[in-house]
Amino acid sequence: MEHISQLGTNIREKTSFPDILVISRLFLPQEAVISEYIYNRCLQDPERIIVLAASCAGDKKFDETQQFPIYRWPSFQYWLGGFWGNLLQPLVNLVGSFILAIKLYFRYHYRYIEWGHSYEFPALLLLSYLLPIRFFIYLHGHDIRTALSNPVWRSLFKLTLSRATGIVCNSVFTRDYLRNTFRLPTPTHVIHPVVRPEKFSIGTNHSNLDDLRVKVRQIYNIPETAIVILSVGQLVKHKSFERVIENLPLLLTIGIDVHYILCGQGACETELKTLAQRLRVDQRVHFAGQVSESELAGYYAACDIFAMLTLDNAKTRFMDGFGVTYLEASYFGKPVIASRLGSVIEVVSHEENGLLVNPKSGYEVFQAFKRLCQDQQLREQLGRKGKEFARRKTLHRMLYQEN
Repeated sequence: MEHISQLGTNIREKTSFPDILVISRLFLPQEAVISEYIYNRCLQDPERIIVLAASCAGDKKFDETQQFPIYRWPSFQYWLGGFWGNLLQPLVNLVGSFILAIKLYFRYHYRYIEWGHSYEFPALLLLSYLLPIRFFIYLHGHDIRTALSNPVWRSLFKLTLSRATGIVCNSVFTRDYLRNTFRLPTPTHVIHPVVRPEKFSIGTNHSNLDDLRVKVRQIYNIPETAIVILSVGQLVKHKSFERVIENLPLLLTIGIDVHYILCGQGACETELKTLAQRLRVDQRVHFAGQVSESELAGYYAACDIFAMLTLDNAKTRFMDGFGVTYLEASYFGKPVIASRLGSVIEVVSHEENGLLVNPKSGYEVFQAFKRLCQDQQLREQLGRKGKEFARRKTLHRMLYQEN
């Protein structure tokens, strides 16, 4: 971690002329969807990038290995934890990012700021008045709803967006919501997340995936011939994991040897375990708990089908932003069963890399599971197409083509 006292001296020679300051309160090595999104953006243009982020566990060792300089403000959540850490951190994020951004300007004279998400956006608004820079602001979904929490905050947020050189949304769904909420002339771009193989500690070499598949199946005593359904995510109500569990007895009745692995933790875990016991499939429903990103490759390799039947809930539809787990499953060549709603349809194309269903239709959901469980050729076909989808990317440098 770079400290304020080091700003004038400790600089990497290989990043001689960076002109873009990327600011994000969430950044690797802290595991989060936004962290991964912003990090992947930085890797596209390392020679142009300076990063300013909140500190986190393990950041010093991580920062030393990067191709671009990284500066960090303190994290009270990391140091204090609990009530006081959570209470003070938003203020620390706002003040820390603002002060360090000004100090870094006098060191680098950067021309652009890319603000990683709209949390603490007042700091960005002030910077846009004080510094001779242009800026882009990234929006992911839930951060928009947070900015609309009161009329004053909403007005300041709209002013910030109107002053931006461009707005970057992680999905068409988020972009459309933004346009319906604010009528703004600011150019808006959609740049989807991408999958970084190194995140899974496998790089571009997939030769050991078969071994990982066998290893994970052995942990849960799952035969190689069985069909494994996988879900990855926080165990919360609107993700409706119970709908997958409810289909297991039906699949077993028609002779399909099926198991279900859930990676994640959450408030619904006890309820889901009780349901599995009541339906007498508790020996076939495996709760893996919170699985680190480096271990996820084994779970994607072990499964035959990836399933997430998220419900459309006005209060939660923006929580997940872009469906990264669907993209990751496709990257590993796994067919997806998903709900036909929101940003999901940007990641899963029906009959292309998966099957889209109405999650409230029991018949439709069961038919999708039955079809994929019984048709290996279809699974492989959808999986191949999914790999193609997952390798597509839009480069962030397109933001500067007209600037």
